[in-house]
Amino acid sequence: MTNVAPGPVWRGKVIIGGVLGGVLSDALLRKTGSLTLSRKTPIVLGMLMSMSMILCNYIDTQWLVVGIMALAFFGKGFGALGWAVVSDTSPKEIAGLSGALFNTFGNIASITTPIVIGYIIQNTGSFNGALVFVGANALVAILSYLLIVGEIKRVELTKAQSTREF
Repeated sequence: MTNVAPGPVWRGKVIIGGVLGGVLSDALLRKTGSLTLSRKTPIVLGMLMSMSMILCNYIDTQWLVVGIMALAFFGKGFGALGWAVVSDTSPKEIAGLSGALFNTFGNIASITTPIVIGYIIQNTGSFNGALVFVGANALVAILSYLLIVGEIKRVELTKAQSTREF
């Protein structure tokens, strides 16, 4: 079996997707003036694309699997506007704390995901469940942005909140 999709190709898909997601987000912001629409649209579209990896469980054609995985990695990059949302919403007085919390939870996910995937593979002997797990995480992100996250706007601290020591 040949290596059809070397690592640099995957990273390139994520980088290109990330740049294009940012370009779309900025274009939507200029056109509509809505932070909410301009940030949520690429995130939801990107996560929908990343969910396509679940289809690989049902396909045996190698080039098609590679193509779908490329779409999924592109979508992951396309929807990666987390830092844009953090910078748009963080109170100016505690932007560092907001960024640190964002990184903390992102790092927790990067610790637990390989553990969960390893457990799935160990117990099933297959990567099928791992692809479903990653796709399900994208679905949770979509539902969170559509149903839980409200209007994207900067949080303003009151004087009492901003002078409080941590």
